[in-house]
Amino acid sequence: MSWWIECGDSSSLLSLIPDHSIDLIATDPPYFRVKEHDWDRQWSTDAAFLDWLRSILVQFRRILKTNGSLYLFASPQMSARVECLIGELFNVLNRITWRKEQGRHKASCKESLRSFFPASESIIFAEQMGSDNLAKGEASYAQKCDKLRGFVFEPLRKYLDDERIKSGVSKNQIERATSTQMCSHWFTQSQWALPTKKHYETMRALFNHSGKNLYLNREYEDLRREYEDLRREYEDLRRPFALSADVPYTDVWDFPTVQFYKGKHPCEKPLALMEHIITVSSRPGNVVLDPFCGSGVTGIAARKHNRKFIGIERDPSWVDTACRRIGAANACTVTAPRACLGNMKQQLLF
Repeated sequence: MSWWIECGDSSSLLSLIPDHSIDLIATDPPYFRVKEHDWDRQWSTDAAFLDWLRSILVQFRRILKTNGSLYLFASPQMSARVECLIGELFNVLNRITWRKEQGRHKASCKESLRSFFPASESIIFAEQMGSDNLAKGEASYAQKCDKLRGFVFEPLRKYLDDERIKSGVSKNQIERATSTQMCSHWFTQSQWALPTKKHYETMRALFNHSGKNLYLNREYEDLRREYEDLRREYEDLRRPFALSADVPYTDVWDFPTVQFYKGKHPCEKPLALMEHIITVSSRPGNVVLDPFCGSGVTGIAARKHNRKFIGIERDPSWVDTACRRIGAANACTVTAPRACLGNMKQQLLF
């Protein structure tokens, strides 16, 4: 099964999801006293709401993979405090502004306002922190990637450097023989690169100048195959992030709001917006989680782009709607059961 929706309360159901099993969390939790619904008015004070949200974020941190991403929608009134709260547990990358061209502000009585009318929502975009290779505190994502690259390609780097040391050939000799200044890339972890076949054969001849063929005995094609395997591992370990000039690449997004229709969820997000998040920050086959999934738009976007999807929703009627919409959108013949998330590890994650 490639998608799953559970009916129940996220506060308890999130605890059933295995550690480090989710690639992307894209969700729109209650905003606190923005909507006239009981699920948005469960808390008596701002502090109570933030305490509840912290407990949810702690679970997010536990279940999100080390290269995973979090996108969390927040109201204009609470976004600053929500961002600070997320920053205690994750590395915040952007506060994205979703600018709404349509909305109630178009028809509101401007003269009666006592503050500016909110015509946007914030989306807090964050990554995991605290893991060995993606720790918070690095100067930039590029530096994190360099560190991770050095870690992944260490077996090949060590092979080349060990053979060089055993042969007694200096780096200066290698650079003269190859007419390059690439030793800092071939023999150190920083910005490591595999030598070309021509340079590898030049080094092999230099290392074995006595004619005994003692060093660099591995064929270049064998090294290249191992390099390609490690390169794929490196790409899998990096946090997915795929942008182009053809999609929104700044932190201000313009997506039309969902116009009213019979049966519309009060917090329904545009499908195009959720597709943008999912295609930018996950890969095909990844697991996307929305623990406040409402009418299932995140699930529709996930399945449209060949991601696995897990949803949680407390209202049974919206669970039915979400299952129906996701199934219809993907011509799926299986209705997602409201079954135990304890079986999810076998049925969905692996």
